[in-house]
Amino acid sequence: MITIIDYGAGNLESVEKAFAFLGYETLVTANEDEILASDKIVLPGVGAFGDAMNMLTAAGLDETVRKAVKKGIPLLGICLGLQMLFESSEEGKPVPGLGIFKGRIRRFENCPGFKIPQIGWNSIEIRPGSRLFKDVPNNSYFYFVHSYYLEAEEESIVAAKCDYIHPFHAAIESGNVFACQFHPEKSGKVGLSILKNFAEL
Repeated sequence: MITIIDYGAGNLESVEKAFAFLGYETLVTANEDEILASDKIVLPGVGAFGDAMNMLTAAGLDETVRKAVKKGIPLLGICLGLQMLFESSEEGKPVPGLGIFKGRIRRFENCPGFKIPQIGWNSIEIRPGSRLFKDVPNNSYFYFVHSYYLEAEEESIVAAKCDYIHPFHAAIESGNVFACQFHPEKSGKVGLSILKNFAEL
């Protein structure tokens, strides 16, 4: 069972449909017992970092995510779900992230010829040996929608990089935790490959 965490700020329907298309059973829930009994967990997210963290915390699901990670359940963060795994964000008033990894979320600086947010397709440089990107060709294109990007403190957890205005960390994997800034559920066949790789871990 792949459980999608529902805390009020997730892009739930498209993620659920993508897994269903691949033939995997999903459960959308905010119940801690159901989440911790899952085979796999997805932490989606759209919107503002602070609002999402406040909703996650208000539902008590911040601790649930930490428990799931410690328990060793494979977790996939998508978009804002990646950002919340880190310590802090420059977006809005300071609100602590989950702090599962060291690093911060920074805002793209204004640059002539580039629009903020980045909306659309961009290629990524994949780290060899990544489990999340198994059999995905390097420099494949994925769909991004974001004004803020990850600056991870530990290079060893970075599974893929992207370049928009400047290079940034586009995906991470460490132990049982995986996450991507782009939207695999909106990235066509190559995005479905990412979800399939995660489901089959």
